[in-house]
Amino acid sequence: MDQTRIENLILVTRDRNGIATITINRPKSLNSLTRPMMVRLARQINALGKDESVRVIILTGSGRAFCSGVDLTAAENVFKGDVKDVETDTVAQMELCKKPIIGAINGFAVTAGFEIALACDILIAARGAKFMDTHSRFGIFPSWGLSQKLSRIIGANRAREASLTAMPISAEQAERWGLVNHVVEEGEVLRKAQEVAEAIVKENQDLVLRYKAVINDGLKLDLGHALSLEKERAHAYYSGMSKDQFQKMQEFIAGRSSKKPSKL
Repeated sequence: MDQTRIENLILVTRDRNGIATITINRPKSLNSLTRPMMVRLARQINALGKDESVRVIILTGSGRAFCSGVDLTAAENVFKGDVKDVETDTVAQMELCKKPIIGAINGFAVTAGFEIALACDILIAARGAKFMDTHSRFGIFPSWGLSQKLSRIIGANRAREASLTAMPISAEQAERWGLVNHVVEEGEVLRKAQEVAEAIVKENQDLVLRYKAVINDGLKLDLGHALSLEKERAHAYYSGMSKDQFQKMQEFIAGRSSKKPSKL
């Protein structure tokens, strides 16, 4: 598969506000992933994460699916690849990315596609979207986190049923279970993702990055250690601030409080 072809399968666009959009663009195959696509996706996430002009990343798919998983016609090439190569591991790069990642789920998010969705920080889904774990159906062992993350989000009993029966989870059910942030009409997914991204861009970007990190890092710990982590990072943050920075913070807060309250 030549480089131009691969680039066309994983499209990247940027806007002036610092919002980058990655589109998995293989609609005739429901955006199933080949090894070269996975490598490009990982490298693009890495590059956008390091790009200082990018503040938020939106990840979506073209056509009727977000991502239907790994292209099983090339399964051996994918599953027997170097699984310890973090640089070419899509989900590992998403987890290492400091920028917020919004998943715009416009159709099926199946197995590896489900795992990519779970690696996003915020999920927007169309009404017709479905999340599905087919690892047990096809004899594929999960390696991108589905067996651990889903139970922590929707509860162990629900996760066991979804994974052991390959039961599809509708967008509405996903929202009720806390898996999805917003469910919108078909065709409105990118608009809503853009709206959320623009709201993030308006905030203090240094704090956005630090806040994402402390939430995600804390989720890996028990509550006691997670609270200690927050205290440590807060202390380090304030210890590193100069008197001038504190003064600017006070002036900013005073200016905001004098304005009319937001309707939100």
